[in-house]
This record gives sequence, C-alpha cells and structure tokens, in this order.
Amino acid sequence: MSTLASIAILACLSLSAVDGDTIKCNGENMRIMGPGAPNKSGVDTPEIYSPVCQQEKFLGEQAKRRLEELLRQDVQVEDSGVRDRWGRSLVWVRLPNGETAGEVLLRDGYVVVWRPGKQTSWCK
Repeated sequence: MSTLASIAILACLSLSAVDGDTIKCNGENMRIMGPGAPNKSGVDTPEIYSPVCQQEKFLGEQAKRRLEELLRQDVQVEDSGVRDRWGRSLVWVRLPNGETAGEVLLRDGYVVVWRPGKQTSWCK
C-alpha cells in the first residue's frame, strides 16, 4: 500500500519564496521537496529567520534568491497530499524541463539532503 495520496496540481495565483525550502502558494506556506518521499527524504536549507550564525543567514538568503529565480519559470506545484510536522503541505515544484526546484537547488549546492533526525551545521 502506498503512503502517498494522489498528487494534485495546485493553481497558485500568487507564488513566492519564503526561504530556500519553503514557498507561499495563495498565502499558504508549503515545504518543497527534492528527490525522495514525503517525511522520509527531502531538502533542507540554512535558516534566514533564526540563524545560528551570520554565515547561515547569508547562505539562506542565497538559497532563497535562487528559489525565487526558479519560481519565475512556468512552474507547476504538485501537492503530495502529505504534511510535515508543522502542518505545511509537502510539494514538488516542477520546472518546465521536468526537474524539481529541489533537485536543481541540491545540484547547485544551495540545499542538502534532509532525512528525519538529520541536523546540518551551516556555521564554520
């Protein structure tokens, strides 16, 4: 039995980046995914709102800017039907070439792979 509900395509009349791994679609915060399954594997970016250090904030702002660039394309937001522990919908932002924004951010070095319990230190 699959743990995923059916994937729904969302119509985002307004779409923006909150940070490097969160978008706002029609006023609702949603966590973007990369490769992997909801709540099992995803992407994580440095924090910009509660950073541990200035480097984390700087890296987080870069990740947000890159996500903003990707959102300017003709993207499709696909809702996995699953929510994270904070109640945000887990979504894939699909680019015109079929890749997800999470995959591009991972390849470009703006995000790291997230797994339950994994902590990343952005301060060096």
